[in-house]
Amino acid sequence: MKFIFENQTIIITGATRGIGQQIAKDLDELNGNLILTGTDKNQIEKLNQLNRSPRVKYKHLDFLDDDSVNKFLNYVEGLKKIDVLINNAAINRLNSIQKSSIKDWDDMIGVNLTGAFKIIRSISPIMIKNKYGRILNVSSIFSTISKEKRVIYSATKSGLNGITTGISNDLSKYNILCNSISPGFVKTELTYKNLTKNEITALESQIPIGRFAEKSDISKTSIYLVSNLNKYITGQNIIVDGGYTNI
Repeated sequence: MKFIFENQTIIITGATRGIGQQIAKDLDELNGNLILTGTDKNQIEKLNQLNRSPRVKYKHLDFLDDDSVNKFLNYVEGLKKIDVLINNAAINRLNSIQKSSIKDWDDMIGVNLTGAFKIIRSISPIMIKNKYGRILNVSSIFSTISKEKRVIYSATKSGLNGITTGISNDLSKYNILCNSISPGFVKTELTYKNLTKNEITALESQIPIGRFAEKSDISKTSIYLVSNLNKYITGQNIIVDGGYTNI
């Protein structure tokens, strides 16, 4: 058995850091042709200048900027082939329901939910025409459970799981398999920004495996789901959390 990504066109949103960056790195090693997005224009320009691989392109995409979204969608709609889409871009603003603003709600819905919907809607005709596609939505364990100050985040990720199920019904007959992956606690910049050292230690003791996930733990599962080896898993939300949601 062998992963085959050579000559495949792969889009990964939110690929300049964290889980998205790790998935991009691993797929690059598997010779995929990568279109990677990020929100920082200056960073995107620098990454393109430093990039030495003809198989990798960095594109600016900010789901809170209509002009940026329209430019990116026009670009991808002009491609002849898109084999894999990984919707990883997300924001998470922690606040209780009584302190959350409507702007927080609109922005998080816009990035975490509407953004994924817009890209899927734009690229699905290309996948249908080629009778092949793999779509992965990066969700979260907070789509099925929640914690204090995560009401909006949980709502968006639950919605993303709903999109996954819905599109699988629309697209599976065209050999386009659609799944979501729900990471638990992962060693990323965002995790360490949102949690104190004491909170991390306490949470690690509650995870049956006894540690936070490495980014590579999430990447390996993701790569299987979007690979040629996956021929029958679709419409599923795969939880990768070291057993945390089972306790």
